Amino acid sequence: MQFRDFLLILRARWMTVLTSVLVVLGAAAAVTLTTTPIYTSKARVYLAAEGRSANDPNASNGTYIITIKDLNTYVAVLGSPDVLDPIRQQLDLPPGTPIDVSAEVSETASILDITARSSDPKLAADIANAVGPQLARVAGKFSTLLASAGQQVASRTISPATPAATPTSPDTKVNLLLGVLLGLVAGVGLAFVRHTVDTKVRDDKDVTSLSRSPLLGRLPMEKAATGRLLTVEGDPHGHHAEAIRRLRTNLMFVDVTTGGHSFVVTSSMPGEGKTTTAVNLAMAVADAGSKVLLIDADLRNPSVARTLGLEGSVGLTTILLGRATAEDVVQRWRDSNLFVLAAGQIPPNPSELLGSEPMEELFVKLRHDYDFILIDSPPVVPVIDAVIVDRLTGGLLMVVAVDRTKKRDLSSALKSLDTVGVKVSGFTLNMTPVKSSQKYRYGYHRYEAEAARSRASRRRSRRAAASRG
Repeated sequence: MQFRDFLLILRARWMTVLTSVLVVLGAAAAVTLTTTPIYTSKARVYLAAEGRSANDPNASNGTYIITIKDLNTYVAVLGSPDVLDPIRQQLDLPPGTPIDVSAEVSETASILDITARSSDPKLAADIANAVGPQLARVAGKFSTLLASAGQQVASRTISPATPAATPTSPDTKVNLLLGVLLGLVAGVGLAFVRHTVDTKVRDDKDVTSLSRSPLLGRLPMEKAATGRLLTVEGDPHGHHAEAIRRLRTNLMFVDVTTGGHSFVVTSSMPGEGKTTTAVNLAMAVADAGSKVLLIDADLRNPSVARTLGLEGSVGLTTILLGRATAEDVVQRWRDSNLFVLAAGQIPPNPSELLGSEPMEELFVKLRHDYDFILIDSPPVVPVIDAVIVDRLTGGLLMVVAVDRTKKRDLSSALKSLDTVGVKVSGFTLNMTPVKSSQKYRYGYHRYEAEAARSRASRRRSRRAAASRG
């Protein structure tokens, strides 16, 4: 995987990463707020022996010297009852109250750095200040030479402990920073797991992560009232028909930049609704007043004529074989501005026919005879026909079916097109789920509702004027 692929996955799954960060950050904040704060206080004391003993080999000028070994011994017995019980009594703490205290030995002098921790900042300071004197009082119990010399240990405070203003635990900043980092790690990991497990296109983010070409429309999973898929004719005020008209409008904006007045309609794999989209789109463009020709160039699996209920045995292949002219086989859809050129007989060499010189000459003539041309071509991944036909037209519309198109197939189709220099003019998401808030009617139904509200408003205005008169 390249770094660009990594960024594209994160771009498509940014909501997963953000949600993970917020959840982990919230958990870290909750733990931080519910954790009892701990305050730390430190005291530094100097321990020295008092009294004289001329016969002591560890004495200097008759005075016993506290060694590093002695200091380590004091640190080792710091948690013993001999040290802690008197401190509890001194500070009026109940017997057995836990005391968290530790000490470190200086390497250069008889100095102990004592650290005490408690949920009460004053108690932590009192414990740290009480440890040094108490160690001095019990030092003789743990030093045989000191006891035999009849000497005692004195504790001198170098720097006393003071109550801390802020707790040392929990560290809010560190915890929140760790929460963000752990959330990012978990979010990125979850994003890649979802990307690996979820192999199908779910929304427009999955499309935009693979291509910079615009999304021109979203077509809902909705049939006409008659059960047929020709919603522009069978249910012209339905949600699907309105979505087709929006797609038509957006495609016209793209056509302004290409100037070709013709588009190939294709998909990455079969079964994604390209033919239904092409037929409804052709009807919508014809309804706008343009003389439209819909060509079935899917010579391997033609379905335009079957969808429209037209004769499909003669058509494009009949013209290319020189057995008829376009005027002979082009069929008009009822009394509309839509004309249909069926595929005709299925040939053994569809790619060669579509890329032939007669096909190019035919298309030049058809562009002259019609205002707008839409071509239903085979899917991109199985065959190369769509690439061949695209060279004749002004652009390519890629149909992507939600919850059906595999991201792997769409990516493969886009790479195949990019390899031969074919640019996708735009995408349309097909079979998108209709949200409950979007299940309403358009067209005349909407206008009638607005007209009813307008009439009611005028009646209220007339009644108000009459009452004032």
